[in-house]
Amino acid sequence: MKPLMLQGHERAITQIKYNREGDLLFSAAKDSKPNVWWSLNGERLGTFNGHGGVVWCLDVDWQTIHLITGGGDSSCRLWDLETGRNIATIKTNSSVRTCNFSYSATQAAYTTDKAMGHPCEVFVIDTRTIDDSVSSQTPTLKWEITDTKVTSMVWGLLDETLITGHEAGDIIQWDLRTGKKIHSVKEHTHQVHDMQLSRDGTMFITASKDQTAKLFDTASLELLKEYKTERPVNSAALSPILDHVVLGGGQDAMEVTTTSTRQGKFDARFFHLVFEEEFGRIKGHFGPINSLAFHPDGKSYASGGEDGYVRVQSFDQSYFDYTFDYNRE
Repeated sequence: MKPLMLQGHERAITQIKYNREGDLLFSAAKDSKPNVWWSLNGERLGTFNGHGGVVWCLDVDWQTIHLITGGGDSSCRLWDLETGRNIATIKTNSSVRTCNFSYSATQAAYTTDKAMGHPCEVFVIDTRTIDDSVSSQTPTLKWEITDTKVTSMVWGLLDETLITGHEAGDIIQWDLRTGKKIHSVKEHTHQVHDMQLSRDGTMFITASKDQTAKLFDTASLELLKEYKTERPVNSAALSPILDHVVLGGGQDAMEVTTTSTRQGKFDARFFHLVFEEEFGRIKGHFGPINSLAFHPDGKSYASGGEDGYVRVQSFDQSYFDYTFDYNRE
């Protein structure tokens, strides 16, 4: 099926996310204006104007009431999704690299970069009390990262922990009652670009510059599976209905040449969750894929690329009919 091409950004896409129902798709890019789209037909519903630079991250809450964004203009912003109004702007000392709502959406966490003499820090805020005076309010929890800077983040089970992926490849689990490190693993050798939870939150997948994506247990950080490619992986997502994983990436943007597309370097690649085998590819982008997201119904997925396009690809029936061949002996 022909994909939907969503053209609303002037620069590279940094992150895309669906809301829980999957009727809305949110996109952030390096052009300072996050967008929201109807996922069914690709119609743009609106933009969120306010950031003064690149928007690195976004997240939408469980009930699709609020959106949180973080950017290179050293601010984290909370938005009203119905009106597009900027509810609150939290000023930070450096760029906001990651931001996420907790499952209950009563809390949100964001991290800042180690830059301009300021350390990398993690902040947890209460979204129920947030308003225009938020800049004078203190976060409910804040701690400094002494390891390499945080480049990706997800909430753990029951909103009791926070899991961060780091520039050097570490993955660390934090106790949200104390801000203390519970334990850490170093299964990647390079930066962890992206982390996404499974539908039930018991597993998460990482995408790394070391050319692999890896599946971990959320509670114990035990490494479960590994998916190997020949080039850096920028994003990875888990299918909500099938044992499938989609990976996207490519070279660093500055190394891209015109032959890269013909060589299939920017394809979305599908792997079997259990057997770690690649079984399909989908072409499309004219540059590295920076972010991937499965639709909550599992019947389509979206990808955002360095070319500034968001592509929504619906699966044909043959995708659902396909069964993986393996020996039962």
